[in-house]
Amino acid sequence: MSQGPRKPPEEEEGDELVGLADYGDGAESFSDGDPEPGADEAFLDFSDPFSTEVKPRILLMGLRRSGKSSIQKVVFHKMSPNETLFLESTNKICREDVSNSSFVNFQIWDFPGQIDFFDPTFDYEMIFRGTGALIFVIDSQDDYMEALARLHLTVTRAYKVNPDINFEIFIHKVDGLSDDHKIETQRDIHQRANDDLADAGLEKIHLSFYLTSIYDHSIFEAFSKVVQKLIPQLPTLENLLNIFISILSLLPLKSMEISIQWNKESEQNSGIEKAFLFDVVSKIYIATDSTPVDMQTYELCCDMIDVVIDISCIYGLKEDGAGTPYDKESTAIIKLNNTTVLYLKEVTKFLALVCFVREESFERKGLIDYNFHCFRKAIHEVFEVRMKVVKSRKHQSQMQRNKRSTPNGTPRVPL
Repeated sequence: MSQGPRKPPEEEEGDELVGLADYGDGAESFSDGDPEPGADEAFLDFSDPFSTEVKPRILLMGLRRSGKSSIQKVVFHKMSPNETLFLESTNKICREDVSNSSFVNFQIWDFPGQIDFFDPTFDYEMIFRGTGALIFVIDSQDDYMEALARLHLTVTRAYKVNPDINFEIFIHKVDGLSDDHKIETQRDIHQRANDDLADAGLEKIHLSFYLTSIYDHSIFEAFSKVVQKLIPQLPTLENLLNIFISILSLLPLKSMEISIQWNKESEQNSGIEKAFLFDVVSKIYIATDSTPVDMQTYELCCDMIDVVIDISCIYGLKEDGAGTPYDKESTAIIKLNNTTVLYLKEVTKFLALVCFVREESFERKGLIDYNFHCFRKAIHEVFEVRMKVVKSRKHQSQMQRNKRSTPNGTPRVPL
């Protein structure tokens, strides 16, 4: 097993993150020299050549008190933003598994801001190898010159180890800034960060910038865009959603070939204005159609998911509390006062399709439901292919691990 990242001796004590008890996801923290608990059974180690194929890694970095742990708690633990005021500063590297579905499936590594992971006692190459995305959080309400210097050091070192990393910059805590100040802060940080890269001859490194706050839905939208870049099936999902909203009548739809047949005489617009494929646990949308995303539209979808889950928890369970609040029968219709209908349907155990339909078009609800049935079947086909790939990668990874653990690759003979 490979050696985990080392930690200075003074950082040994600290609180551990609590796992997602409601949904079965795990979180853990560890320090130098300690074997990672359960790594051999549940996780792939750093040096595993197939680790990025099975479970991509997202690194959450930034200076101390920039809001990294608060982001993680609000997005993945459903913690109220006000409760994050009482969180203690993170003292250990915390690793959390997010495995809500075959598409939302990754690890988040939360790095304490006070740790210098470029210290010789750390193997930073091992940290960045196999990482899918690096999120660097900058406190927009603080002097961010030191943060920009740390960002530049982190990005340049990480890029040399793994040029395929997606670099995502969260300009955080913007809820305390005016609209003009938000734009000016983003422009200044964007300019300085890219100028530093240009001075180092690294203009080809692309940085993505997001204005975020835990007090609105901006943090969920930003995380959605980060996660989407880690989903290999994203083009397939987007094409399926484009077909779903643009065609009135769907006949046999084969997701892998992205081919669709329809009756030319009945071809017309479906009346669906926008469609999202949501992970209902985190409210991250893993795909949407090609039309632009409006922030207000996204917020309405998030609020609808909250309403559906909350009401289902109250009225959807049996008297003895058995059952689940969200299942294959879950559906919801909300009519807005602007002649638009919000329509939610269950796709899988953790995914939901939320779409905006014009009220006059919703009179053809039966046809929309039929189209949804075709769409749902195609998503399950994508799932099946994804699961076959994951199982194949895990099998190859286990064979590689067994080969490394035996002399000359010869299987051990039981005594």
